[in-house]
Amino acid sequence: MAKGPRCHSQTLDGRRDGAVDSTQRLRPDARSVKRGRTTPAKCLLHGSRSLVVERLPGRRGTVGNYQVRLRKKEEVAENTLAFYFEKPLGFQFKPGQFANLTLVNPPETDAEGNVRTFSIASAPNETDMMFATRMRDTAFKRVLKAMPLGTEIKLGGPFGSFTLHSDSSRPGVFLAGGIGITPFRSMILHAGGSAFPHHLQLFYSNGRPEDAAFLHELEGIEKENTRFHLIGTMTKMEKSTHKWKGKTGSIDKQMLSENMEDLNNSICYVAGPPRMVSGIGHTLSDLGISENNIRSEEFSGY
Repeated sequence: MAKGPRCHSQTLDGRRDGAVDSTQRLRPDARSVKRGRTTPAKCLLHGSRSLVVERLPGRRGTVGNYQVRLRKKEEVAENTLAFYFEKPLGFQFKPGQFANLTLVNPPETDAEGNVRTFSIASAPNETDMMFATRMRDTAFKRVLKAMPLGTEIKLGGPFGSFTLHSDSSRPGVFLAGGIGITPFRSMILHAGGSAFPHHLQLFYSNGRPEDAAFLHELEGIEKENTRFHLIGTMTKMEKSTHKWKGKTGSIDKQMLSENMEDLNNSICYVAGPPRMVSGIGHTLSDLGISENNIRSEEFSGY
């Protein structure tokens, strides 16, 4: 790649926050590699707060911009909604990738802007494009929640390389916190619906069962796919009104050492709030897992 400034941006509720000039070619730094986002890109700075990252032509398929209509909305956990949009003709993506959603002429806006970045939670073989998010009191989320079916928005992507490794002899271990489950849902459904030989484990941490998006769906997939194993854990059961027979407490060294099926040969993927991602990264390192076998994705501001 051509020389240029390093990109130190991160995802902040769909915005890119980084000190770079407009339309500059970037090379990946250590943090970009660790997050699995090493595709050549350029940063397009729009105003003082909204920074869009676009892949440059070349590797890993084609990035496009589309107009898509909202087809369905549903609650997938307490204060968490899934939004289903029509899939553009010819749109192809890999499970684990993400896209930019832009509101078109919204009735209100705020300083956070009209663009958000979301992991694609649907699998490539599903009819619609699905994105799920915690609902916060921002203009973007209010507009999205109230949006009538049939409303058009702009979709840009796909982006990212937080995708499953190709060597099926090495198990994949997913470690998700809260809404960090979205890229893993896509990967797990894709694996279950194809002749995908990978053995997959999911450690899924939430405060309460009420907060756990797609939990029942994942439990059903585990019963049907013998190559997939779910380890759910709750950290705030004292605040729950639901029964829970699974594990409790945070994902820690003991939980991982007792439940990881192939500690030394696994590729680990971590997605969730920054503090959780950092903590689990250190825990995996303490267990002797090489940094080269740890890939992470931070979900901030959701």
